[in-house]
Amino acid sequence: MLVSILLVLIGFVCLIFGANWLVDGAASLARKHHISDLVIGLTIVAFGTSAPELVVNSVASANGLSDLVLGNVIGSNNFNLFIILGIAGLVYPITVQSSTAWREIPISLIITIFFLVLATNFFSTQVSEISRLDGILFLSLFIFFLYYVFSQLKVEKTETIVTIPMSNVKIWGFILLGFVGLILGGKLVVDYSIDIATELGVSQKIIGLTIIAAGTSLPELVTSIVAATKKNSDIAIGNVIGSNIFNILLILSISSLIHPITFNQNFSQDIFILIGGTIFLIIAMFTGKRKKLDRWEALLLLCFYLCYTVYLVSKEL
Repeated sequence: MLVSILLVLIGFVCLIFGANWLVDGAASLARKHHISDLVIGLTIVAFGTSAPELVVNSVASANGLSDLVLGNVIGSNNFNLFIILGIAGLVYPITVQSSTAWREIPISLIITIFFLVLATNFFSTQVSEISRLDGILFLSLFIFFLYYVFSQLKVEKTETIVTIPMSNVKIWGFILLGFVGLILGGKLVVDYSIDIATELGVSQKIIGLTIIAAGTSLPELVTSIVAATKKNSDIAIGNVIGSNIFNILLILSISSLIHPITFNQNFSQDIFILIGGTIFLIIAMFTGKRKKLDRWEALLLLCFYLCYTVYLVSKEL
């Protein structure tokens, strides 16, 4: 048991360093081409910090572990929304651009509702699953989302970002090291988390929603807190919303293409909580200080999900 725990921790360390190296390299490459912070947050940083979920889910899906796949995606999205935004908002109130309040956050809500309808086969009596065809649909929507984000480059002003230039060799070295760390870490986390769950008699659902979701979301946590301390709200909010969209459209699509994902109806409650949290975030943008997540609102997000996690674990034990 202790060896398994140690190897899972080593796996998380590899994931965190791998994601950081990937983000640093990719962000430097993007800034050389004068791409704005919001676009970097919604795409490159979101992809880099979601890479642990992608690797973990690819391994889990290849092994037919549907509950682990769903638990990681849904748990990571809830962790991003409630815990990461909660902590980042307490560090520094998050002000968002009008486009984020009016478009990106509602897009995240629509995608989550669509995920629920598709996964539960709401309009069908067939077995609830995310099929390969569903995966192709998610992937198509993901490509459309990328097109939408980059089309904003034509209409939004790009801030001049002053950074120390990084050489191309260093950029690609960081990206390569990042991928190596992610692949190694993902393999360790999946294999030995299953060992721990088996020994404790805890379900894959709970392991995915809590331990793996929190562990693979650590890059988002670190990135958003650092962005909040530097008063860079665009990176902080863009990272979270972008990661949530990536997790559903990209990670679930790849996971289902590897192996169709059987949907456990017990996850419906967690998706409803994700939908409710996103609606709360939209409301928060238009109450109090407009287009800002105030500290008291961030505290509500944080406290709610901590209480919910305690409830989940205590019910399982």
